[in-house]
Amino acid sequence: MERVTVVAEKVKQFLAGSKVELKKVTWPTPKQTLASTSVVIIVVIIVSLFLGIVDFGLVKIVKLVLG
Repeated sequence: MERVTVVAEKVKQFLAGSKVELKKVTWPTPKQTLASTSVVIIVVIIVSLFLGIVDFGLVKIVKLVLG
């Protein structure tokens, strides 16, 4: 029973500390979130296209070499 009390106290301390730390966080505005999300989506599309082109080229080279 004492072990349960110790664990419960540690959880309580953890949650209290988490609450204090979350108050220090500077949360982005909706506009900043939208801008960041847009940048991520654009970068993902560009990298995907690049990797698709490289893959296509490598497949052609391998087919050419192996016949």
